[in-house]
Amino acid sequence: MDLKQLIHECKNNDRKSQEQLYRIYASKLFGVCLKYSRNYEEAQDNFQEGFLLIFEKIKTYSFKGSFEGWMKRVMINHVLQQYRKETFLNLVPEKEEIDNEIELDDENIDLDYLLKIIQELPDRYRLIFNLYVMDGYSHQEIAEMTNISIGTSKSNLSRAKLILKNKIENYKTSMNTNFPSAK
Repeated sequence: MDLKQLIHECKNNDRKSQEQLYRIYASKLFGVCLKYSRNYEEAQDNFQEGFLLIFEKIKTYSFKGSFEGWMKRVMINHVLQQYRKETFLNLVPEKEEIDNEIELDDENIDLDYLLKIIQELPDRYRLIFNLYVMDGYSHQEIAEMTNISIGTSKSNLSRAKLILKNKIENYKTSMNTNFPSAK
């Protein structure tokens, strides 16, 4: 069965088609939830609730644009909605201008470590970092999605990058001291 037919069957609440769609996209969409959630357990909850929401909203998909992109957007919006309830996104004042051009030197950094330190970022920084860096949203789009100003989005991104840069530098320093080079 092709994707278009599968979507039509899901729109008709066909359970076998829903299961097939779930199997096709589960790992990718769970990855999205991991990026935006505080921890693995929260990601599991967001993933399950988000997939139910996809099945609920699938009738609104009009076959314009990527279906996978549409599902990803539904999932991201669901996770962001959970955070909007907590109002933590508005806690950062805009008064100080921070250099938005902080470069993250992640060469020779273990991918698991990099994902771990991104996951450890405070919620407001992790969400903005992932939306901007990992998923390519503009600050304007982020501001609209999260109900914050563009300046707050930029400030949160800059602070996230600064935290990550410091952790990476500390990691590299500890790696160099733990494994001295041979002479």
